[in-house]
Amino acid sequence: MESTFEAVRAEALFASTLQMSQGAEDADVRAAVTITLRRMGVQGCVARVATEFGDHPETASTRMNWALRMIRHAYAQSCTPEVFARPAALA
Repeated sequence: MESTFEAVRAEALFASTLQMSQGAEDADVRAAVTITLRRMGVQGCVARVATEFGDHPETASTRMNWALRMIRHAYAQSCTPEVFARPAALA
């Protein structure tokens, strides 16, 4: 994964009620991440992911791949290298 933010967002989307079959838009993905993190917290999302990989590994990997693709697309503008660049004053 590219960053901790990406990992946390993907775990939250994985743990959310949003389904792969829904054809979600970027705004839906971002809303699902926010709602799930507020409801479950980071550790709750991690626990849900771990449980699903333990109980249903054959479907969990497909869902996580979907979650990562959706997160990378929904947050593409906020994850550009320019966002992480060091300000000129600190360089």
